[in-house]
Amino acid sequence: MDTGTKQAAVVPAEDLAQAGLLLDIDGPVATITLNRPDKRNAMTFAMWRTLARIGDALPGSVRVVVVRGAGKAFSAGIDLSMFSSPEGPRGDDPEAGDRFIAELQAGYTWLRRPEIVSIAAVHGYAIGAAFQLALSCDLRVMAEDAWLCMKEPALGLVPDLTGTKPLVDIVGVHRAIDICLTARKVPAEEAARLGLAERVVPAAELETAVRELTGALLAVDAGAAVATKRLLWQAPGNTLEEQCAAERREQLARLRALRGN
Repeated sequence: MDTGTKQAAVVPAEDLAQAGLLLDIDGPVATITLNRPDKRNAMTFAMWRTLARIGDALPGSVRVVVVRGAGKAFSAGIDLSMFSSPEGPRGDDPEAGDRFIAELQAGYTWLRRPEIVSIAAVHGYAIGAAFQLALSCDLRVMAEDAWLCMKEPALGLVPDLTGTKPLVDIVGVHRAIDICLTARKVPAEEAARLGLAERVVPAAELETAVRELTGALLAVDAGAAVATKRLLWQAPGNTLEEQCAAERREQLARLRALRGN
């Protein structure tokens, strides 16, 4: 398969390189690599905006998206040099600042779309914005020596890249307060216990574990996978009556599809 052609159709290679990203599309699997290993894959405005572009242009044939980091770690989070950049929001123009941050958040929100299942493959560490990127994914596979950290409060900031809702949804508000306001490390074993990691494996087996998980996800009927993910994401906000109605709608749609109607 000529994956280079598909990559060019999604985001030009030079734009990916400038943003510190790699993109490989192999049939139904897209792999996004944070690729600034000399900077511990520190994240920039350009990286977040390019992640959003990937989401906007991803081929409809892609069913699984894997997000990983090059080098020794997933990512150290925000590139601290951006604090001195004139590009970032200053807070004195709320409307412009709101638009600016919304553009960055768009690099994360698409990973929750029902048409795909997203997997974060975390080795080393995922700090701050990188922890939030992992939280944006449906599933997290961690190396057993990896750790997570929500660093923003220690820097005088708040987590603003879509991470607070999934964190609270997963661990509850009180544990989320502990994790965020202490800015402590959450090791892989604890992450698994809290539900922040679906699988924890030896570091040498991380790629194999992600590959096996990807294969299992692709073995399920594509239409059923999309409909089921949509149902599951809706469930927390629905009453039982609303969820039962949603199940009926989705099942009837599946039956029509299976009959070719």
